[in-house]
Amino acid sequence: MSGYLLVRANGSQYGLPIGEVIEVVDDAVSEPVPGGQRAVRGVVKVRGQMMPVVHLDALLNDRTPPEEGSGTIVVTRCGDRRVAFEVDDADVVVRDAPIPAPAGSALPWASGLARYDEALIPILDVELLGERLATGNGGAA
Repeated sequence: MSGYLLVRANGSQYGLPIGEVIEVVDDAVSEPVPGGQRAVRGVVKVRGQMMPVVHLDALLNDRTPPEEGSGTIVVTRCGDRRVAFEVDDADVVVRDAPIPAPAGSALPWASGLARYDEALIPILDVELLGERLATGNGGAA
């Protein structure tokens, strides 16, 4: 299925490929994990399955998540596992095909771009972000 879910994280917009999105959960409460990677807020149980909660902006910009969580997570498929990305809000599903990212662009974590409301929004490569988390590189992708 073509399209993407537009989300906001720390004032920036990103797109998540709709084919990788399982669900959006509001009011999610994560449990902290001591010694976790910097962008990982903790873990959460969704429909009986435990998964990491990764603050999307913290992961993309190599920073620590804000002290207060938003409570909104987007559960995604990252290869054979699920990851919950914490966002400020999930805004809209757009059913357009993404525009390929320009060659040599400074968007190593993006698989393409979306044009929405006159803005170009990076569409994140969820598989790449999942691999970064799996290898312990929780910094910028």
